[in-house]
Amino acid sequence: MAAAALEPWQVAAPRKRRSAARRPRPKEAAAAAAARGPEAEPEVDGEVVLRRIQESGKDLLISDFWSSALETINTCLTKHLEQLKAPVGTLSEALGNLHIDSSPGESDAAPGAIPRETLLAGSCHWKCVCYGIGNFSTCIIARNQLTFLLLFLEKCQIPRSHCWVYDPLFSQLEIAVLNTLGVTVLCENEEGKRSVCGERTIFYMLHCGTALYNNLLWSNWSVEALSKMVIIGNSFRGLQDRLLTRILQKNYTYIAEILQALEEQEFPQTSQYTDMFNDTSVHWFPVQKLNQLSVHTWAFREEPDYWDCEDLEIIRNKAEDLSATDSNSL
Repeated sequence: MAAAALEPWQVAAPRKRRSAARRPRPKEAAAAAAARGPEAEPEVDGEVVLRRIQESGKDLLISDFWSSALETINTCLTKHLEQLKAPVGTLSEALGNLHIDSSPGESDAAPGAIPRETLLAGSCHWKCVCYGIGNFSTCIIARNQLTFLLLFLEKCQIPRSHCWVYDPLFSQLEIAVLNTLGVTVLCENEEGKRSVCGERTIFYMLHCGTALYNNLLWSNWSVEALSKMVIIGNSFRGLQDRLLTRILQKNYTYIAEILQALEEQEFPQTSQYTDMFNDTSVHWFPVQKLNQLSVHTWAFREEPDYWDCEDLEIIRNKAEDLSATDSNSL
């Protein structure tokens, strides 16, 4: 899969958009529906997939959605870093590149590279973790979501090597493409159980199962850890509205508890990208709000198991499932 075969990124005229009026679905259902629908595409070789990602990037860069989404993220990250009392220099480094004034003809040698602005000096010190992106080689929705992630990494100056990606549905072709793009593909299904380890981390988790968010919160259940997290994913307020209170509190305890200490900003909605980014919000957890939660809230640290939970909407780690089943049978 030769990188030299890829054409440089250039802003192109808008392409005709296929209409899409499907109901919102979890990521796996959306991918399966796309595979059956008119927007589905047969799996091809890696160079074709990379070229399609580039084409998606050209369309996204000139869309109203892209500029609106960047403004939303910019506002949220600014508030997030301000509540951490980040130094002004760090804030500038992390966010200064979120404004659109790129030179369309610029290109790096990296495969799938996008036009860059002049980068500010220094490092923004963010990490990024992406779960559940789906089969982007055959699903247009998943490909657009991956393209957005790559563009976002560029704008926020997060090196692709500092972005970890995982989906149990990835094909070998898709893993090879991601490696070519320079992101780090995780080898194990973590089920969202990843600690930020004291570092500022953005989790990009569009249309993932509710348990994945709950597991992520459990893995970072402290003021120090949660205050360093930003989650771009399903609206927590939307989950609260859709689920019965008793179901939310029983099956997704950590989501239910954190709602009191949550700040959330909805993604903009445009007709062109409705299926790709519907029900998506940026979430962060201000220190001041976290400190107002009770001691009892922080003392509860039981790992979620979901054994009597219907419609879990995530693919479990088979090794862990077998281990837990053996232990429950004793």
